[in-house]
Amino acid sequence: MKPVHRLSAVVALTVAAAAVGVAATNLASAATSGCRVTYTVTNSWPGGFGANVDVTNLGDPVNGWQLTWTFTAGQTITQLWNGTASQSGGAVTVTNASYNATIATGATTSFGFNGSYTGSNPTPATFALNGFTCTGAPSTTNDVPSSAVPSSAGPSNPPPGRGPCDIYASGGTPCVAAHSTTRALYSAYNGALYQVRRSSDNTTRDIGVLSAGGYANAAAQDSFCANTTCLITIIYDQSGRNNRLTQAPPGGFQGPAAGGYDNLANATAAPITVAGHKAYGVYVAAGTGYRNNSTNGVAKGDAAEGMYAIFDGTHYNGGCCFDYGNAETNSRDNGNGTMEAIYFGNIKVWGYGTGNGPWVMADLENGLFSGVNAGYNANDPTVNYRYLTAIVKGESNHWAIRAGNAQSGNLSTFYDGKRPNVSGYNPMKKEGAIILGIGGDNSHGSAGTFYEGVMTSGYPTNATEDAVQANITAAGYGR
Repeated sequence: MKPVHRLSAVVALTVAAAAVGVAATNLASAATSGCRVTYTVTNSWPGGFGANVDVTNLGDPVNGWQLTWTFTAGQTITQLWNGTASQSGGAVTVTNASYNATIATGATTSFGFNGSYTGSNPTPATFALNGFTCTGAPSTTNDVPSSAVPSSAGPSNPPPGRGPCDIYASGGTPCVAAHSTTRALYSAYNGALYQVRRSSDNTTRDIGVLSAGGYANAAAQDSFCANTTCLITIIYDQSGRNNRLTQAPPGGFQGPAAGGYDNLANATAAPITVAGHKAYGVYVAAGTGYRNNSTNGVAKGDAAEGMYAIFDGTHYNGGCCFDYGNAETNSRDNGNGTMEAIYFGNIKVWGYGTGNGPWVMADLENGLFSGVNAGYNANDPTVNYRYLTAIVKGESNHWAIRAGNAQSGNLSTFYDGKRPNVSGYNPMKKEGAIILGIGGDNSHGSAGTFYEGVMTSGYPTNATEDAVQANITAAGYGR
């Protein structure tokens, strides 16, 4: 996906709708039709732009739809989410996906796209839904347009049937925290994924999923954040334990924001596509961090746990420390063994693997480990997949690191053995806080991008993690 380099002035056009087409099989002898279309240019960069389209039904319920319009200046759609697009010259047709085929009376569906242009980028003058030109008021008609579409739903990219946390639960190691800005991690989850706050008026909006167990509704964010800047204020916990992540407070290190807190992530800095659906990751620049020091059910002491995260394997640095996992509850360094978190980056101060990095390691406090020995471990390779699955898990005097390509293939085990042979790590003294993008003492010099991650109760088997990896590769990151 083309990254957004700058935000242009928003062009918002509300086109009154002369008639929402009703599927031919649902048309009565006198059908009421009508729709309203709002077309918003949400961002722009040299030669390209992003747009969001809201379609409101003012007539009888629609089951299966196509929206058509004409570009007049040679614009071309290059990527679209929440539907499928076809284009011939300037003529564009967008067809519903399976999960948004139905538009009830008074309801709105949305889709978004990226496009290219040269010269000017004028807003389309008119839109038609199922063959009826949109004018913004309902009307009654006995006519069925020749372009009316059948009631069957259009093409879809359904999410996998079971979510990662369903798989962990079936393996006897249920999730106690589940964080994602891209998709639901349970097949039945239908709540908010994260919250954004816009700078124009400091109001907030929860961003949920398109359907239960589905992908993020990025179009809702694009609409809410149009022509302003948004920050990610909350990453919700899908496990039901309310282990949400919020702005990290000051600790051993003061953050750069007011009161010594860390910065919040720019909500639009990490746009991606997941199975044809637009989504956003959590872009962590130095100084950014999230935390929860008062959790429910997260492992403490030497209790067993597992965790995985999906990162951008090309976004990293040598700062301390881009972590996701278990940390101290007072945001300070409380000694060896008081943490157990996934680390990703290429810092070499405490430990490193082969090549120049980046490496997946475990932050166990006062040490980044990739094996039983401190420092260099030859079995920990450089990994820089665009989408990276990273795993750390630990139990009494036993722990492991695994990783793989989140787009395809299987997991590899980089270490599976005893706790480090350094004093203070056996037994562990985990405290049960959760961090993202920072170290346990609020060190915040790192960089990275996070898409999803979970923490479990109990030590997951390799078979369970392999099934989770299969779910991740089927989810469609980058496709």
